[in-house]
Amino acid sequence: MKIQELRQLATEDLKQKEMALKKELYDLNYQRRLGQVEKPSRFRLIRRDIARILTVIKERETHGTKN
Repeated sequence: MKIQELRQLATEDLKQKEMALKKELYDLNYQRRLGQVEKPSRFRLIRRDIARILTVIKERETHGTKN
């Protein structure tokens, strides 16, 4: 996801998306332990998306915008 797309979402939606991505990351880690990961590059993309979401949430907390 791009940062501009994330900034357009509500904070509640961002938190839900973060939880979904964390669950997906957990599932991928489980698959890695079993040796069944098809797209190892997906780990990096998920971690970056989570970081972007957390960045937008933190920006909103510090600037107090868009609830």
